[in-house]
Amino acid sequence: MMPQMIPFAECDSLLDWQDLGAALEAGHRLPRAEISDSILRRGRDTLLSRAAWIDGLGIAVKSATVFPGNAAAGAPTVNGGVALYSDATGMLEAVLDFHLVTRWKTAADSLLAARRLARPDSRRILIVGAGTVARSLREAYGSLFPDAAFSVWSRTEASARALAADHPDTAVAPDLEAAVRAADIITCATMATEPLILGSWLRPGQHVDLIGAYRPDMREADDAALSRARLFVDSRDTTLEHIGELIEPLRTGAISRDDVLADFYDIASGRFRRTCDAEITLFKNGGGAHLDLMTSRYILDVWESR
Repeated sequence: MMPQMIPFAECDSLLDWQDLGAALEAGHRLPRAEISDSILRRGRDTLLSRAAWIDGLGIAVKSATVFPGNAAAGAPTVNGGVALYSDATGMLEAVLDFHLVTRWKTAADSLLAARRLARPDSRRILIVGAGTVARSLREAYGSLFPDAAFSVWSRTEASARALAADHPDTAVAPDLEAAVRAADIITCATMATEPLILGSWLRPGQHVDLIGAYRPDMREADDAALSRARLFVDSRDTTLEHIGELIEPLRTGAISRDDVLADFYDIASGRFRRTCDAEITLFKNGGGAHLDLMTSRYILDVWESR
């Protein structure tokens, strides 16, 4: 059988945030994933490949090329694809658009955490950052909190206004500190290398969702924020020793490994949850290859049943 070719435009409208969340939760009831990453570089150009294998679900290899020089020619700087293989035979089942998998995986990762950690009565949601991921977050969080009022803050005000213009119930936040203090949920998707979210701004009952810091030299929240909150991650394997958000405070002793209370593999045991309305919860979205695999399998299932 020929592998399925799954494009962005034809498939994006078929997918559902809540259904994908259920698929991610089901994937974490399977054996823990085996994962690996590799990076190749030629000058400014990069090939990043991430692979995951989950018994009972399959194998995925997600490759991304980053060619900064493409921008001068008006071409995308980031491209790639995801190859999905059968767990039973090792045969190629599908090739999926890189941007399709990334868009749905990233926001659904945060949404699964928010379903467990954010207060159900959250009504004020702040998006920090106004890029492509922020737009997916607006859709995803809107599906879980349909009655919430949204605001967006960005260093580039024009980007924040453009996002807000596409969603009539979304306002531009002119001041980050005031917006953080007022929010019930703060979801942050930036390229920050220095903390934007300060622990002194947080108040009891909030949920903080950190997405953007994916390199060892990146941070979105300061040590005080991590120290004040109950800490959760999507996977210990892809965050604790890989992401600056946790590497630096672990190195300095601001937090310990034991302070990271649970990851998604602890959902079934009940440890991945808010325990009272007053606590501050903080989630680090690491977005490992195992989540790409779970998302790709969900997308293929939807595509085949369309």
